[in-house]
Amino acid sequence: MIYRVELSNRARKQLRTVPRHIVENLASWVEDVEERGFEEVRKISGYHDEPLHGNRSGQRSIRLSRAYRAIYRVFNNASIEFVSVEEISKHAY
Repeated sequence: MIYRVELSNRARKQLRTVPRHIVENLASWVEDVEERGFEEVRKISGYHDEPLHGNRSGQRSIRLSRAYRAIYRVFNNASIEFVSVEEISKHAY
């Protein structure tokens, strides 16, 4: 089971410019993954975890608010398994 989350340099940079509650919501998700495990957290409907399609095939997203999403990938490299948050973005409707 996966219990490790890493933020990409791009995601860290983007977190400096988003509203405080977005940073707190992402921190809450990361804490949940590290405590409960990735598979259990995916079952929580409030995060609206979903696979992405098209150019983002292989990535997933969670909702941090109505407007903001965290885009992530899951890596299973032999014995190392972790979630890498790639991007924090404002969702276009």
